[in-house]
Amino acid sequence: MVADLEKLVEPTTRGDPESCLRWTCKSVRKLAEELEQMGHAVSYPVVAELLHEMEYSLQSNRKTKEGDGHPDRDAQFAYINGRVQEYLGLQQPVISVDTKKKELVGDFRNNGAEWRPKGKPRKVCVHDFVIPELGRAAPYGVYDLAQNTGWVSVGVDHDTASFAVETIRRWWHAMGKDQYPQAQRLLITADGGGSNGSRLRLWKLELQRLADETGLAIAVSHFPPGTSKWNKIEHRLFSFISKNWRGQPLTSLKVIVSLIAGTTTRKGLKVHAELDTRSYPAGIKVPDTEMEKINVRREDFSR
Repeated sequence: MVADLEKLVEPTTRGDPESCLRWTCKSVRKLAEELEQMGHAVSYPVVAELLHEMEYSLQSNRKTKEGDGHPDRDAQFAYINGRVQEYLGLQQPVISVDTKKKELVGDFRNNGAEWRPKGKPRKVCVHDFVIPELGRAAPYGVYDLAQNTGWVSVGVDHDTASFAVETIRRWWHAMGKDQYPQAQRLLITADGGGSNGSRLRLWKLELQRLADETGLAIAVSHFPPGTSKWNKIEHRLFSFISKNWRGQPLTSLKVIVSLIAGTTTRKGLKVHAELDTRSYPAGIKVPDTEMEKINVRREDFSR
């Protein structure tokens, strides 16, 4: 019977057959019926026990596939890591940047739970529609790898390259230049898309302006497509912000800024947050004449 059960399960087994953890998408009732048709007298609870003994268990889907991998992907990660270690060794600043998910401002449901009197959950809006007078918040973050500190600007307008670089600028003048008084270079690690995308002309133009203003030689290392979770800011800053405000409606911009600034960890993470009420128009085009003025040099990357 065990051999027949194995044959029934195997065609629909997911995962590596050599793995010690396997699972089936057939129900135990269905398996019991099929075994009975094969001449075995067995109940579905016994089938369940047999499956556990055979090291099967019920599993939900898990997001792990990131799309087709490029043959240079491992080399790209090794190169970025080498650049980061080089800058840190020379005591030059290295920052990880990204935009956190935009958040509705208002009395809306926020994932997670908070301590409340039993039977008295916080009441929030049924529908998640934008409240025009409150709008959305766009947090853009800067995470300092060496100092384990974060800077988050909470924007109220479009998430553009101008907004992204303005956040970096504010971090540098308020925190960075004091932490790195001898800095001559700045390394930025970022995703390949969004307001800091590798192909975005405005991102390059704004970084050139920042370099001219600060005197820093700015280098940018973009992660390959589909690998944003490896960007340090995601799991060293943004994940802790989400944990800190779980279950709490983001009722106002002040609440959002306060919750972000109140984020800490046992490893000493400290976060500064502030509101950026400036306007950042979308759809700005950078002409070829402006691009010709930008001093951009591609890194000589080779496997």
